[in-house]
Amino acid sequence: MKSLTILRHAKSGWDAPVERDFDRPINPRGRRGAELVGQYAKRQGLSIDRIIASPAVRVIETLDIFQPAAGLDAIEPHWDRRIYLASAATLLDVIRETGRDARHLLIAGHNPGLEDLILMLVPETPDDALRAKVEEKLPTAALARLEIDIDDWHAIDWGQARFTAFIRPRDLDPALSPVID
Repeated sequence: MKSLTILRHAKSGWDAPVERDFDRPINPRGRRGAELVGQYAKRQGLSIDRIIASPAVRVIETLDIFQPAAGLDAIEPHWDRRIYLASAATLLDVIRETGRDARHLLIAGHNPGLEDLILMLVPETPDDALRAKVEEKLPTAALARLEIDIDDWHAIDWGQARFTAFIRPRDLDPALSPVID
C-alpha cells in the first residue's frame, strides 16, 4: 500500500514584476493558505517520506511554508523541472520513477496537470464527494491524499487510487474563499 499526497502551489502574485511565469512568487493569501494546509496535514498525522516538486518559485515558496507547518521540514524535496506545467501523463511518469522505498510520496506542482492526475487516478463513482469537489476545481494550496494498492510506484496506473482526504484553504478559513462578484 502506498499513499500519494498531491499539493498544488499556493496562490501566486500576478502583480509581481517578473519576466517569466516560472519566477512568479506566492502572495500573502497564498502564504496563509500554505500554512493552514500544512497545519491540517500535521493535525491529521499525514505521513510523508519523500517530496518531489516543481522548482518554480511559487512551489518552492509554498513548500517553504507548508513543510514546517506540517512538521516535514527535515525532508529535502527532490526538484524536478518536468513537473513544471506538466500533463497528467508526465506526472505519472515522474511518480513511477520514485521506486519502491518511499511509502508516502508528496508531489507539489501546478494545474491543470495535478487536477487531471487526480481525476485519472481516482475512478468516477456516483457517491464520491471528494472527487466531485476536485472535478469542480483543484484550487491553489489544495491538498489531496490518495491510497493505492501497490508495492512499487512503478506499478501505479490510472483508476487505481481512492481518496482518504481532500482539503482546500477555504475549508480551513472561510476568509480564503474565492471572491465572487
